Amino acid sequence: MRLKLFKKYFFINVSIVAVSLLVIMMILSLVLNNHITKAAYSTLNETCNQIDNNFENFEDSDSFFNIAVPLSKVSNSEIFLTDNHGTVLICACQEWQENEKCMHSSYIMPKHIIDRSRTKTTSEINNLGIYKMPHYVSVKAIGDQSKYYVFASMPVRETHAIMRRISKVYYLWAIVPLLFMLVAIYLITYRLTKPLKSMSEAAKAMAKGDFSKRVPVTSDDEIGELAVSFNMMTNSLSRLESMRRSFVGNVSHELKTPMTTIGGFIDGILDGTIKQEEHKHYLGIVSKEVKRLSRLVNNMLSIARLESEEFSLKLERFDFYNLLCTIMISQEKRIEEHKLDIMGLDTLDKVTVYCDKDLIYQVVYNLVDNAIKFTDNGGISISSNIIKLGFNNFI
Repeated sequence: MRLKLFKKYFFINVSIVAVSLLVIMMILSLVLNNHITKAAYSTLNETCNQIDNNFENFEDSDSFFNIAVPLSKVSNSEIFLTDNHGTVLICACQEWQENEKCMHSSYIMPKHIIDRSRTKTTSEINNLGIYKMPHYVSVKAIGDQSKYYVFASMPVRETHAIMRRISKVYYLWAIVPLLFMLVAIYLITYRLTKPLKSMSEAAKAMAKGDFSKRVPVTSDDEIGELAVSFNMMTNSLSRLESMRRSFVGNVSHELKTPMTTIGGFIDGILDGTIKQEEHKHYLGIVSKEVKRLSRLVNNMLSIARLESEEFSLKLERFDFYNLLCTIMISQEKRIEEHKLDIMGLDTLDKVTVYCDKDLIYQVVYNLVDNAIKFTDNGGISISSNIIKLGFNNFI
């Protein structure tokens, strides 16, 4: 199932924030670990230096304990001396003080560490073959000709404990801004995607023929510009749809009337209603109607162009009286069927007009057609000003 844009955008931003926090935590851990390691080495090196500075005062084990034990407690480290072979000679731990031996005396210190420490203090993480867990270890040669070496060590787990405490504090303090960030991301995501959702709903409505929906413009950024453009497109499509419906309605109405006339005369010829000697006359009218039908189709296209501002009128001079008589003759059969009287046609004066003949023809034709269609009895009175339908109401 595809995620919606809101969910995608929200989860992407949340993922970025989460990854960023993890990266920050990793960097912080590395920095803190490096700092704590340096601090541990510094403490152990200083411990070794103190033992080296007081080496000449170590006349017996008690004098060593007097210096080494306090240093061991202060630095939280274990301190012991070895010879240049790695054998433990004395240790500052409590077990050695009581038994003159301890766990350190059971092992020989690694020779490679002693060899590296002949000229300078060595600091590294090592278990020395004694400890189960890694320790920070500093080793320094003391005495003449590097006969003795002082070892100072502390467990690495102390660093891990500090890191865990710092991590807890970090996570606790990160929760509050993280919640604010999640709320802010949610609101921003909702605001950014709401116009797009409105556009999607409007587009679906347009697909069903509903052009009434518009997208609210709530900002002046790119999303706002998109909403404005979408609304302009909807307005244009709405106008086009209105033009299309109007065009279809006009075509349906305008094509029906000449086809009815043509059908009426043809039926009259076929069923014998129209006499043989009148066939030529009425076939001439049918021919004119067919030609007018062809012009009408072209006019419908012209109307569409007119509505789209791409139309030009074909102006000409003609006798309006002759046009009116032609229309009335084409509707003769329908007039007889409705038993209507036509009044005023013979008293009209000839009038020359200058306009588009086909369009005027269609206007007058529609008026006559409606007058016949909606006059149940009585007659139709014609004057130079108006065609009026009524019930025994003549002008």
